Amino acid sequence: MLMIILKKQHLIFLTKFDKSKSIFMKKLSYLFIFLLFFACTSEQKNAKSDIDFTTQFEKSGGTQTPTYPEVIAYYENLADSYDQIHLETIGKTDAGEPLHLATYNSDENFDFDAIRKEKTILLVNNGIHPGESDGIDATMMLFRDLANGTKKAPKNVVIATIPVYNVGGSLNRNSDTRANQNGPEAYGFRGNAQNYDLNRDFIKSDTRNAKAFAEIFHKVQPDVFVDNHVSNGADYQYTLTHLFTQHNKLGHEAGTFLHETMMPDLEETLQENNWDITPYVNVFGRTPEAGFSQFMDSPRYSTGYTTLFNTLGLMVETHMLKPYKQRVEGTYALMDALIQNIETKHHANIKSIRAKTHTSFVNAKTYPVQWELNKSKKTVLKFKGFEGNFIKSDVTGQQRLKYDDTKPFTKEVNYSNYFKPKKEVVIPKAYVIPKGWHPVIELLKLNKVEMSQLKKDTIIRVETYHIKNYKTYKNPFEGHYTHYNTEVKKTQQKIGFTQGDFIVYTNQIAFRYLLETLEPEAVDSFFNWNFFDTILQQKEGFSAYVFEDEIQKILNVNQRLREELAEKQATDTTFANSASKQLRWLYKQSNHYEEAHLRYPIFRILR
Repeated sequence: MLMIILKKQHLIFLTKFDKSKSIFMKKLSYLFIFLLFFACTSEQKNAKSDIDFTTQFEKSGGTQTPTYPEVIAYYENLADSYDQIHLETIGKTDAGEPLHLATYNSDENFDFDAIRKEKTILLVNNGIHPGESDGIDATMMLFRDLANGTKKAPKNVVIATIPVYNVGGSLNRNSDTRANQNGPEAYGFRGNAQNYDLNRDFIKSDTRNAKAFAEIFHKVQPDVFVDNHVSNGADYQYTLTHLFTQHNKLGHEAGTFLHETMMPDLEETLQENNWDITPYVNVFGRTPEAGFSQFMDSPRYSTGYTTLFNTLGLMVETHMLKPYKQRVEGTYALMDALIQNIETKHHANIKSIRAKTHTSFVNAKTYPVQWELNKSKKTVLKFKGFEGNFIKSDVTGQQRLKYDDTKPFTKEVNYSNYFKPKKEVVIPKAYVIPKGWHPVIELLKLNKVEMSQLKKDTIIRVETYHIKNYKTYKNPFEGHYTHYNTEVKKTQQKIGFTQGDFIVYTNQIAFRYLLETLEPEAVDSFFNWNFFDTILQQKEGFSAYVFEDEIQKILNVNQRLREELAEKQATDTTFANSASKQLRWLYKQSNHYEEAHLRYPIFRILR
């Protein structure tokens, strides 16, 4: 009996053992498959990481910059090899190619809606003028070094970049058009595929490039913006100059922070890293010792445009006469220093500063639309220059400027970097935009302006502008004959608007964009960029031989008009001696004269 029980127990044990062995073997096989898969994927990842990420700039000893396809291939390989880098395409350019957006985030998260809740975002734009390729090379190396650990990864800063903004200009490669520039050996052309200078197009957005940039900008919503350039003008000792967006124009809390904290901190950090820097030397045809002023970046320029959304903007301007290797290394050092400072000093404050600045603007009664130099305030620079003199030219026989780089100096130089408002407008509660002005409406939508449409025909009391005076440049500029010195006269009246017309309230994120584009007296307004030129031309008219009889009937019953005519005839000889001038004047006083002539077609609802 005992033997039977033992045999049964042994059988049960063997059965359990077999089942356990089976389960164990199955688990072992799963583990083997997992390890095999991991080994394969790891091997694949290592294979991608085995790509040589030495840039063309480095391979050439600092004398060459890559072609556009090479730049994009480089970022594609980085994104394939490192999970911290993401590459995507957004929009189209005039060249038919998309814009690329590369993003570095140590957390491997590329949802900007989530990112901006926790981190500071830096957007870097490169190749807006492809001959100025310093930033293209510097940013390629910076992204690589952040990804592979050569540079300590920031935890609180996400860096996004447009690797090459002017794609058409980059594809138009040559070695001659940058007549004064010291390298690289070959580079792109300043004009884009339509020959626009893209750094004059941000507010008017004639190009696909500018429209794609707006898409990227509003997707990223950067706290800080950097646009990398190369300068021309005077000669001096510096490789690096900076052109921060004008601090008074940036305004309020953000302007103060930029001028008193962010700029000095960057200069100090660069100095600690053995890089001298000075403000952009805004001097042409003379030496800088007599002093110079800060460049005013209106919204046609990249940093002027980003200012409209209270982004802290900076153009890097390396000096064209310095060797290309030195310029690229300086651009790298500046971006590295900026990231360090944001990470360690400014990260906790930037978003709140921008938010407070927006509130300050929205709560003000007026908004400045024109600026002028404040001559009563200056900054004294310890400027490192070269002696320069005017000597007789062997080419023209006239006087020419000649710098002597064997005679460096450090002198105190006055720098005028304070501006004050020249023209301000009362901030309206809202604008009314008739739906027929769709080019304007489309740009507002592109820039995420909040709008609503009238659900029915409505009479609204509005403030109306009539164009009182304006001047127009005689030569074309970036595809336009732009206006300037625009003046308006104001009236208040009730106007009937139709279903579908747009109401745009100013109390929104796009507040400054609205004021700068829709106020005709603003420097880079849509009016000054010719969006409304059709209102400047009278559409209806009269034939004198018929109108003579018509106006006579009007004068017979309108004593006031008769008296005004008599006064003008008595005081203005030219008017009195010209039948056509008198009839034109009378026509404009009559009910026959069209309301649309010179009436600005955007209307203001006052607070």
